[in-house]
Amino acid sequence: MPALTTYTTQIQPDWVDYNGHLRDAFYLLIFSYATDALMDSLGLDSTHREASGHSLFTLELHLNYLHEVKLGADVEVHTQLIAHDTKRLHLYHSLHPVGGDKELAGNEQMLLHVDLKGPHATAFSEATLQRLSAICLEQADLPRPALLGRVIGIKKAPIKP
Repeated sequence: MPALTTYTTQIQPDWVDYNGHLRDAFYLLIFSYATDALMDSLGLDSTHREASGHSLFTLELHLNYLHEVKLGADVEVHTQLIAHDTKRLHLYHSLHPVGGDKELAGNEQMLLHVDLKGPHATAFSEATLQRLSAICLEQADLPRPALLGRVIGIKKAPIKP
């Protein structure tokens, strides 16, 4: 199975900056909508949240801007599940032109399954774990995203005496 196409949209006029490029924050908005769509496909939709009192919270994310995205562009998000345990989900979203392979931006996320009453971490249901495992197994042959696990920082040059 290839990466899941979780969200498709056209870049809106109020999403672009003075240069006609997609604003930084709207890349994340697009990836956030893709996460919502993934949640729905896993059965973690609004009906499930209301019935169980459980949802996903974002613990950490990394966002890499690779190419300009301009007003009116049609884009889609491909989602690859990297790993999961009983409470966490590690995923990678990539933004592409609709029908294209060129990665315009990448977004790595670590999500936590949460009981909203606490809030505190709680285990996924058995049904959700089965869905997660099935998708991870279907995507096992996908290549590791090139930007996965990146660390931000500036390497300091050695100080010369």
